[in-house]
Amino acid sequence: MLETLERLTGEFVGLVWGLPLVIMLVGSGILFTLYFGFPQIRFFWHAIQIVTGKFDKPEDKGEISHFQALTAALSATVGLGNIAGVAVAISLGGPGAVFWLWVAGFIGMCTKFTEVTLSLSYRDVTPEGHVHGGPMFVIKNALSKNFYPLAWAYAFFTILSSFGAGNMFQSNQMASVIKASAGIPEWISGLVFCVGAFLILIGGIKRIGKVTEKLVPTMVGIYILGALIIIVARIENVPAMFGMIFTDAFTGTAAVGGFAGAAFKDVLVMGIRRATFSNEAGMGSSAMAHSAAKSTPVQEGMVALLEPFIDTILVCTITAVALLLTGVWSMEGVPAGSEMTAQAFESVMGPTGRWIVTATVTLFAFSTLISWSYYGEQGVTFIFGEKFIPAYRYVFIVFIFLGAMLKLDIVLNLSDAVYGLLAIPNMIACYMLLPKVKEQLNAYIAKMPR
Repeated sequence: MLETLERLTGEFVGLVWGLPLVIMLVGSGILFTLYFGFPQIRFFWHAIQIVTGKFDKPEDKGEISHFQALTAALSATVGLGNIAGVAVAISLGGPGAVFWLWVAGFIGMCTKFTEVTLSLSYRDVTPEGHVHGGPMFVIKNALSKNFYPLAWAYAFFTILSSFGAGNMFQSNQMASVIKASAGIPEWISGLVFCVGAFLILIGGIKRIGKVTEKLVPTMVGIYILGALIIIVARIENVPAMFGMIFTDAFTGTAAVGGFAGAAFKDVLVMGIRRATFSNEAGMGSSAMAHSAAKSTPVQEGMVALLEPFIDTILVCTITAVALLLTGVWSMEGVPAGSEMTAQAFESVMGPTGRWIVTATVTLFAFSTLISWSYYGEQGVTFIFGEKFIPAYRYVFIVFIFLGAMLKLDIVLNLSDAVYGLLAIPNMIACYMLLPKVKEQLNAYIAKMPR
């Protein structure tokens, strides 16, 4: 019975995350990019200036800074997909998948700009100063009552995703990699994660922002340092690596070593799917973190466009470089996922390289977990009200421990599927409100601070 349910839920995930969803997300990113005139290029430097606080105004409503909002959102997107997901993409699609991963990251920057601008435009601010936002609030506050079921569905799917993909999957992977590297039992790791998460979550988005503004730069910095060591050690392979990426992106990848080869369609789909799953562009999830920023809609939308650049074009590329320069991606008997990346780092740096990947996986997964708890809170607030947030936090903590201890493929399959379904309500709202975003963007450009 359980095997049948696992198979059916696995098929459900494949159905949701099939080619139609990928086409919808990529097509929307292209359309938004053209409609707004390539904001990811025009306003890239301006976005960096906003993050530094150059244009901050004391009267702006919100609870956290631009930088804290960016790192809180990045802590949810920069995760296992950047390590394990990229390894899977290359192991199935070959080096050319990296090119399409870059393309998806680039157009995803504009999708992020759109959904975050809308989220700040239609967020709710309580009399106590608490800010709540996200696609469900956009639908409720900007569209007619006929669309309210979509808002409710988005909030419900967010809660489910927060317990599965945003919680149990992360704690399970952290506990597994720590046991493999250090021999520490899963229940001990799970208990430590519970305590750490509890101390952070009871402080709400303000404490999450304070933690992520230190955690995200640290974990990305460690990972970049490891990649630089690999590049220096394999510098002679760099030209050939780029040659494979750009050539195989349009021709497919021939069989080599333990790699069975991939047709052009496989290369395209794997690159785009993994990038979309990693940076969450089109899901609307990170808009919930940005909604708490002390900012105006367009300014925060510009901050958000930096996310896919950091997550996909920077961090995912680090993993790709490690795999391709060391040749681990085509070796026989190397399992796709975090272990493949660990072997790539280990092949150059020895045991230290494996520990870098272990530490990075742990930090990435924990940061994803604490940010997704906040997303779940927004879903709870929308459906049940703020008074149920404390109860949600306690349940969330319990699920961290369960995730570390148990193998819950059925639950995780369902969670991944409903996570993909988040894109439908979000993209409907984005399409219907594109003129509103364009109007605000034009008004901002007319008075844009320098």
